[in-house]
Amino acid sequence: MKFPKFEDLILFENNDLIVVNKPAFLSSLDDREGGEINLLRLARQYTSDAQICHRLDKETSGALIIAKNPEAYRLVSMQFEHRKIKKIYHAVITGTHVFENLHVDLPILNLGNKNVAISRQEGKPAETIFNSLKYYKHYTLVECSPITGRMHQIRIHLASQRACIAGDEMYGGKPIFLSEIKRSYRLGKEQEELPIMKRFALHARQLTFNINETTQMTFEAPYPKDFATLIKLLDKFDA
Repeated sequence: MKFPKFEDLILFENNDLIVVNKPAFLSSLDDREGGEINLLRLARQYTSDAQICHRLDKETSGALIIAKNPEAYRLVSMQFEHRKIKKIYHAVITGTHVFENLHVDLPILNLGNKNVAISRQEGKPAETIFNSLKYYKHYTLVECSPITGRMHQIRIHLASQRACIAGDEMYGGKPIFLSEIKRSYRLGKEQEELPIMKRFALHARQLTFNINETTQMTFEAPYPKDFATLIKLLDKFDA
């Protein structure tokens, strides 16, 4: 897969930090030795001491912080540890759901091998706040604000509310096809219809944190093409 140049991903940069808009299907870190290209490698080609401050799932696009030196890494890590960083994600979920500051507080157990489960007995604390932003006939655009940072947290917390993310088959979400929302859609005889998005519809939209001891900033990552296209088609055919 061809990814944009690292420079083209940058939303903000100073002497200490870079905020990028991570493309979908690009791993944050090395999944295994050798293997495929990832964000950390691209960042280190750009600035040699780069460290990734947090992770996004491979399929998730959006705002991600990279430190250029150990001091900056420490500054950001401490903010994550003390839950001082405000994270906002946007997701398209199946069905119409009215979430007004819905607070989901369900512990998550990491089962290893990229699998997690809700476990009140053994899970680690996990909290997310959900707000519906826009309603469609068959879908809802939702703002997700994770307070903790567990693996697959937003995905499994939404699934627990029977509000699976579109395309997130791991948690019961189904892909969205144009033929399902556009009445007059006709497919050619030999054609196979592909989903509007080839991944689950989750994007890390915004990060608010201190870039130094005194200055707090908010960074917004524009929707990538596939997410923007999905919203445009829902606006047009499913409103």
